[in-house]
Amino acid sequence: MKLNERSLAFYATCDSPADNAGFLYKRGERHTAYHRRWFVLKGNMLFYFEERESREPVGVIVLEGCTVELCDSAEEFAFAIRFSGTKSRTYVLAAESQAAMESWVKSLSRASFDYMRLVVRELEKQLEEMRWGLAGGHTGCRHAPGCWKPQPSGPEQSPERLPALPAVPLKENGCAVWNNAPGADQLPNAAGSGGCDDDANPRPPPLPPRRRASSSELGSTGAAAAESSSAFCRLHERYGREVARLRQDWLDRQRDHRP
Repeated sequence: MKLNERSLAFYATCDSPADNAGFLYKRGERHTAYHRRWFVLKGNMLFYFEERESREPVGVIVLEGCTVELCDSAEEFAFAIRFSGTKSRTYVLAAESQAAMESWVKSLSRASFDYMRLVVRELEKQLEEMRWGLAGGHTGCRHAPGCWKPQPSGPEQSPERLPALPAVPLKENGCAVWNNAPGADQLPNAAGSGGCDDDANPRPPPLPPRRRASSSELGSTGAAAAESSSAFCRLHERYGREVARLRQDWLDRQRDHRP
């Protein structure tokens, strides 16, 4: 792996937030003595400096393909970063306290991209289970979480999912009668009165429910209708005679004007 030293030095000392930082004791590769170094963890890169105020790091450890585990050492609170491979180096570090050691082991174990892939896969699985739960709650599906599939849209949408066409109201004497439509006898919902329904179709104005007349009211209504019919006949006969007389006068005038 080729790394640019200037880019690494800038990244190690820039103002980007660090995942962990603190003093650790690092065992040398040739000499087994421990040296106190300032460590900064950013992403999957562990930088170490001679001092906290140093402008450039002494070295960097790329935390890929490695394991972080506790180890036996002369120093207390020691742990090791081991890489796979026969010629790979093992870094032995030691913290200043038990809490610091646990914090470093936890943060270093979560720094690699392999760990991030596992986290992403687990989150994707949980998201799929949540989607399956929502779909099962609405449709009553009881299949396994892996069987969930997104609903088709556009021309591929199934006929059952297509929006229903608005019902044509019945007509009476050539005029639409809204309260003859299905469900018109139900009281309108206070939250959905007026405007449009869920399918963006115009909603008819709410009408009060029809009241059925009692037997006494039916009798009085029949008598009133008979009386009204007889009055209409008398009026028709009266004005009919007047119309006939006027027509006869007009015909006589037409005959008088003929040569």
